[in-house]
Amino acid sequence: MTITDDADATDVGALDVEWDVEGLVHGDGSDGVTRLLEEADEIASRIEARRGTIAELDATALGELMTDMAELRNRLGRAGNYSSLRFAVDSTDAEIGALMQKVQERSASFRTRLVFFDLEWAALDDDRVEQLLADPRLEWCAHHLRSERRYRDHLLTEPEEQIMTEKAVTGQKAWSRLFSELSAEITVELPDPASDGGVHPVKLEGALSRLGDPDRAIRRQAADAVSEALLPGLRTRAFVFNTLLADKATEDRLRGFPSWLTSRNLSNEATDESVAALVDAVKSRYDIPQRWYRLKATILGLDRLADYDRMASVADSQAEIGWTEARDLVLDAYASFSPTLADAATRFFEEGWIDAPVRPGKRPGAFCAYTVPDHHPYLMLNWTSRRRDVLTLAHELGHGLHAYLARDRGIFHQATPLTLAETASVFGETVAFGRMLDGTDDPGERLALLAESLEGTIATVFRQTAMNQFEDAVHTARRTEGELSVERFGDLWASTQADMLGDSVEITDGYRNWWSYVPHFIGTPGYVYAYAYGQLLALSVYAQFEAEGTDFVPRYLDLLAAGGSLPPAELGRMVGVDLDDPGFWSAGLDIVEAQLTAAESAAVAAGRVGQP
Repeated sequence: MTITDDADATDVGALDVEWDVEGLVHGDGSDGVTRLLEEADEIASRIEARRGTIAELDATALGELMTDMAELRNRLGRAGNYSSLRFAVDSTDAEIGALMQKVQERSASFRTRLVFFDLEWAALDDDRVEQLLADPRLEWCAHHLRSERRYRDHLLTEPEEQIMTEKAVTGQKAWSRLFSELSAEITVELPDPASDGGVHPVKLEGALSRLGDPDRAIRRQAADAVSEALLPGLRTRAFVFNTLLADKATEDRLRGFPSWLTSRNLSNEATDESVAALVDAVKSRYDIPQRWYRLKATILGLDRLADYDRMASVADSQAEIGWTEARDLVLDAYASFSPTLADAATRFFEEGWIDAPVRPGKRPGAFCAYTVPDHHPYLMLNWTSRRRDVLTLAHELGHGLHAYLARDRGIFHQATPLTLAETASVFGETVAFGRMLDGTDDPGERLALLAESLEGTIATVFRQTAMNQFEDAVHTARRTEGELSVERFGDLWASTQADMLGDSVEITDGYRNWWSYVPHFIGTPGYVYAYAYGQLLALSVYAQFEAEGTDFVPRYLDLLAAGGSLPPAELGRMVGVDLDDPGFWSAGLDIVEAQLTAAESAAVAAGRVGQP
């Protein structure tokens, strides 16, 4: 696309694609937040009146209490999402930061007041619980109530739980917010082609997007500039990380969790053993990314890739893609699978549910916020007009559609555990990729698309597993060695990356500090393996679609509409996937290897490598 006027520039940068979050507070801004918190206070008082009676409740009374719980979550969800979504796109606004802090503090106070319910519910006899939850009037919250009891061996006394909840606001949550603010301020100085030796500042996301440029000099300059930009504040971000590692070690010890990852696994309704099996299975196939990176070096005419070459486009040039073209392509892809999904997806674009442009103060990355069932989801992107951004849009839209279709399940069952949360997103991304590939006849372009798809899978399955291993290393080291230096963080990052990359990719000195902008390590420790889990699951689900065709579509829509109302294994069975099968992970990895084989064949067809 050639930019000829302001309209083109606006479309390429998606500059006018901004969300409107005011509906969360009924258009009343911060006053609306205050009103929601006041309403939450009244509801919490009604729930508090039930203290000491949980063991005596019948199904009717328990249903009334859970209705109040749902209303409380709704008010806090609206207030919390409003403030956090505004903060996500402008972390430099002090008033927004103060509003978010206010909501977090008030939310903590409500949780403190209602800790008694978790403790009394956990103390009930199993037979009594099952008798209650068998009542059809509690179906709308039964799985949630049953799942909450999985924490009962790790609960503390009520005063201790209250202290933990209250202190989290000025502890873990405060440190996470600081990290977000520090990360949002990272500015990368890139060479300015319009001036002799000058530079121009860009946000981190913009600089990272340059790593896909076909020109190696541009990639190297971008990587060097990112590494340089990460140095200011590096020790502060390391201190934040150290503090949170220690904080988690303390909480895990007090709660009796045997591993740093156990609490995350419980949240994901997964056992430590099943997650270990996933990680071991992926690590045993590290030869797949190494094989690709060796082939890619040949395609690019290099003896060996450097870390900044991993995401390089194998196309001769990298065209910019405007927002309108991307929107039409993604909607067409969803329509090719299901008009129901396409109709719902259109609302995201037409009704202000997406925030896309890169801007100062905006947090890096992309996400979907489910918000609350009686509102709608929001998508946040950092649009850099690359082809990869189109697939990111399709990915986050998949999350949004999952949330939208599951809204009727209510606030307790709308969301799935993280291990299934990536199913709809990866599926949608795969459908969009297939649409892009079907529309491409040129062998070189087909190779570029297949390479991007494969690299997306490698990043999700293998790189996220390597990052899980980095997390495992730093949590273990912090507990056995004490506070970690910047150099020690760098050593552990480089070694766990090298385990995945082998000798196929050179790790440069600057890359050793690239752990320091990853928000998942800070805000959601243990999160990253869910990407690998979700990717392999989604690939298996997509394979079912390819095998069954249109007959598969209704069952897939039923899966999305089920939200988190069933255990993960039961949700998987809805689409013919057996998560309890020990061979499941190997079968998913075989699909990834098939993607690699297709890319190898495309490289030969495009004349970029010789016949094997």
